[in-house]
Amino acid sequence: MEHRTAPGNIAPHIPAADWQRAQVTGQPVVIVVNDTRMGIPWRRLLIPFAIAGAVVAGGWGLVACLCLLLDAAAHTATVIAGAAGPIGIGGITLKLARAKHT
Repeated sequence: MEHRTAPGNIAPHIPAADWQRAQVTGQPVVIVVNDTRMGIPWRRLLIPFAIAGAVVAGGWGLVACLCLLLDAAAHTATVIAGAAGPIGIGGITLKLARAKHT
């Protein structure tokens, strides 16, 4: 049966005779791995940009929610002021909202 290992997952192999000789003599075994990958390490660059993008998107979401809440509060205050009518203290009368002329 033929055993195949996926490319890139091959571990450094030490022949059995060399390993046994190193065990008997106490000689160290040195494994040299040639890493010839060139180019930009995309993972190292992508993770900070992904985090920054998530922070920016979250910030815009918070701003949108704040605008929605302030808009709802302004409409609520307008409705309450329109229903309450004029407010008077002593001789001073303050009308909180204008009546709609339709």
